[in-house]
Order: sequence, then structure tokens, then C-alpha cells
Amino acid sequence: MTIKKFTFNEFQENTYIIYDQTKECIIVDPGCNNKKEEENLFNFIKNKNLKPKKLINTHCHIDHVFGNHFINKTFALELHIHKKEKENLDLAKKYSEMYGIEYTPYTQKLNFIKENEKIYFGKNILDIIFTPGHSPGHVSFVSNEKKIIISGDVLFRDSIGRTDLPGGDHDTLIKSIKTSILKYPDEYTVFPGHGPETKIAYERKYNPFLN
Repeated sequence: MTIKKFTFNEFQENTYIIYDQTKECIIVDPGCNNKKEEENLFNFIKNKNLKPKKLINTHCHIDHVFGNHFINKTFALELHIHKKEKENLDLAKKYSEMYGIEYTPYTQKLNFIKENEKIYFGKNILDIIFTPGHSPGHVSFVSNEKKIIISGDVLFRDSIGRTDLPGGDHDTLIKSIKTSILKYPDEYTVFPGHGPETKIAYERKYNPFLN
């Protein structure tokens, strides 16, 4: 499994393309919101001869959904989200106008994913874990074989997701981190929605919001 990170848009959001030797890939949280960013994402997929199989959002705050329409239009992929994130997806247009940022909403079929389901692509499997708190229907993805966690905006290096947005709740977020993320062994690598990668061991020991 290979993980390619792009950092897109004004919010410095991390978009991930995850693929393996079969060339099948999934696209997680496409944040591309201008032509240059869209071209960067498209050219990487084209140059690597990748075959996109799924479009997935960890959650549907505006910075994580900018590119959903582009991915759908370009690769004919339907969006997969937790059903509790539909409200955030519907509100994204309002927030884009508030920030003065151009945004074309995704309007095609929604596929709702659930905790304990699995995502299959190539020779890899990702477990879906329910990690609310930053948003009501936030999910994270885990590869136990490769010891990685795609954490969205739940856990960052030295920090945690904000909870002052609609649907956020601090106590719920802390519970999600401690019971659903920190239950994994120290050697697991966390790929967050913003900022650099980190290790479970580091966050368990040094994250000031968890001690």
C-alpha cells in the first residue's frame, strides 16, 4: 500500500490517494478547489496509471469536500460518507459563500458507509471506525496489515480536531480518540486531515490535549 498526500486549498487540507501494485486506488477527502490543484491530482493518477475505485469523505466540512464534484465528473465515482454527514455536505455551499470561495457541490448519488464495514481495493482492506466529535458522522480508516490510520480531523500531531463547528462536541471527540484511535498499538502511523503524519506512541505520550 502506498499513500500519496496532497495539501490543498486555503485550509491546507490533506487529500489522500491510496493505492497498491494492482493500480487500484481510493481517493479520500479531495480538497482540490482550483484548476491547478485539480490538474495536480489528475496528473498523478494518470502518470501512475491508477484506476480510481472509490471516493470517500472522512467527514463533510467544506475543506474536505471541494473536489467531490471534480472527482465524480472525471472518474465517474459516487461519493461514500456516513449518513450523519449529509447535513454538513448540504451546508458546504453556504460555508463556501461565507468564506468567499468558489465551490461546485456534489449532486449525484450518496452511498452511506457504516462502522465495522470494510473498504476493498486492489489487495488491501481498510476497516471503517466511527470517530465522531469533530463532526457527527466522522469516520476514520484503518489498515491493520500496514499499521496505518487515516484519521481525518480527529487526531493531529500534538493536537486534536476543533469542536466549535456545528455538530462538534469536545467530550465526544476525546472519547473517540481514546477508545477508537489510541486502542491501536504504538507503531501505527496516523495520517491526519491537516499537518504531518504522526505515531500513536508519540500522541499517547506527548499530545497535550490527551494528558
